[in-house]
Amino acid sequence: MDTTNGISWRRASGRALCFAVVASGILAACDAKPQGTAALEDAAVQNDDAALEAAASAALKTLADIEDAVPESPLKEAYFGEIHVHTSLSLDAYIAGTRLTPDRAYRFARGETMIVNGQKHSIDRPLDFVAVTDHAEYMGEMYSAQIEGAKGYDNPQLKALRALVGIENQEAWFRKYVMLPARSGKVGHPAFYAGEETSKSAWQLTIDAAVENYEPGVFSTLAGFEWSAAPNGGNMHRNVLFRDLDVPEVPFTSIDSSDEEKLWDWMEKQEAAGRRLTAIPHNSNASKGAMFELVDNSGNPINAVYAERRSHFERVIEIMQVKGSSEVHPKFWPADEFADFENADSIQDNSDRTFQKRDFVRAALVEGVNYDRLINQNPFKLGFVGGSDSHNGTPADVAEDNYIGSHGAADGTVERRRNADIAGWLMARDSNPGALTGVWANKNTRGNIWDALRERETFATSGPRIRPRFFGGVDLVAENAEDLVRQGYAEGVPMGGELSGLSQSPTFTVHALKDPDGANLDRIQIIKSWIDVASNPQEKIVDVVWSDNREPDIFGVLPPVGNTVDTAAASYTNTIGSAELMGSWIDYDFDPRLPAVYYLRVLEIPTPRWSTYDAVNNNLPLLGSVPATIQERAWTSPIWYTP
Repeated sequence: MDTTNGISWRRASGRALCFAVVASGILAACDAKPQGTAALEDAAVQNDDAALEAAASAALKTLADIEDAVPESPLKEAYFGEIHVHTSLSLDAYIAGTRLTPDRAYRFARGETMIVNGQKHSIDRPLDFVAVTDHAEYMGEMYSAQIEGAKGYDNPQLKALRALVGIENQEAWFRKYVMLPARSGKVGHPAFYAGEETSKSAWQLTIDAAVENYEPGVFSTLAGFEWSAAPNGGNMHRNVLFRDLDVPEVPFTSIDSSDEEKLWDWMEKQEAAGRRLTAIPHNSNASKGAMFELVDNSGNPINAVYAERRSHFERVIEIMQVKGSSEVHPKFWPADEFADFENADSIQDNSDRTFQKRDFVRAALVEGVNYDRLINQNPFKLGFVGGSDSHNGTPADVAEDNYIGSHGAADGTVERRRNADIAGWLMARDSNPGALTGVWANKNTRGNIWDALRERETFATSGPRIRPRFFGGVDLVAENAEDLVRQGYAEGVPMGGELSGLSQSPTFTVHALKDPDGANLDRIQIIKSWIDVASNPQEKIVDVVWSDNREPDIFGVLPPVGNTVDTAAASYTNTIGSAELMGSWIDYDFDPRLPAVYYLRVLEIPTPRWSTYDAVNNNLPLLGSVPATIQERAWTSPIWYTP
């Protein structure tokens, strides 16, 4: 084990069962941790490479064999993971004090305790899958900065970087080398960049970590990176994930181009070389109207070719993370009583990022339906995922009662979380711990997890491990949860699917289980958007099923579930709400001539916000500028209807 500057760089060795896969000159070795026989275990303990090789040959021979041996669930299982996390290979994370490597990030995700912001920290439950997504930009520089003997390690500017002390100095460095160049449109490598060799080496460390930590059936690792373009200060970032470890020598960066269409060009070349990859946009709320523009980057109106291409490369979108929810905003959806949730309004204090309605996913969904009507292609046919965007190297560190910040020294203390900002983004008090990605898959292997993302059978939660199901079809009348799923797959489509050519009103069946360790459920809603016969966008929010025998009033409004939160103690009780909800809704207003989109939103009962836990645990007053309680939630990928 190499340790440099207090950082442990774990590397593949003969003690792991190795399956060498050469991909464009990159050796992706040791791509499995087999469910070994006693002989395998004995050989590993004795560090006997020859015995290990012989035992492996007698047992499972290839990674594919191991993956194939993982049992399948015909009705699929919910797996929870993180597909947006940064480690010390991201320049902004390193500057803020993060020293967890990709390998340590994976180990944190599996439940190991790490030192984060100067204290021991862990998550209470392991994850099922993770993709480390360090910024592709400056990855090579971070390799030079951290690996003694690497090309460029002795550069005076990198020596200064390693010696940075104090948040003010760290933030000044970040502004000089990251934020200002990225937002000026003059992105380039700094003077201390030692060349592409270092970028290749950094990327290889990321791949090695994915190799070392993959355990089919237990924990899946996906190779990925973040393309971090911000033209004119508008966030256009995408996380790019690969189905397997057939990857290029280096990632595509916003230094190569800050044009997402050029990213798609690069992805097209990767597909031509036999690779499979997908891009996931995030923080549309900070895109200054650019994420869902109605023109391409040449200024031409979106046409069918553009729409089909975008939908091919971008199948899901991150609907929530540390920097806020991108679902809706009460300014534009005042009739939605639950739109006021982690809106991160202080984003608008930086880079002229004043919110626009088209920055939000719900607006994009209905715009996509309109394009489907006009050009028979939908550029915004997006399923939902969640992420943390943690810059601490801590995947899915999303528990409200265990939050210690997300961006190193920027919000690593109670004082800074209450009164400081995350440089260039938002006030720390306005941030949140982030979100989880859930997928429904037959089994937990790298390919199955990626396929679920590709097929959009995904959901996001604001942190809890809520398990929602959502099916659409005709006459779906299941009376229990198992029948609901069986009938949904056999006679309808699941979340992420498409209904077409119906002659009668569709039925949507819904089911949700609470987080076993969390709060009860308040209700399940369906949000429907469509374009009416006069070409106007329309919306309906339907409470499908709810807890506690409440009845809607004469206007159809369901009373609130109540609130058991004791803000003085930062506690709540599950004396209201339900552990499980199931129901169905028939869209009697359905017009088979009009395309539409439907998605599910599941709400918990009120619970304390992280800022309330922070205040109570440190004998401080509650912050008056943020809510003391929240209603955590889950969102499923939509179901679309096309005539």
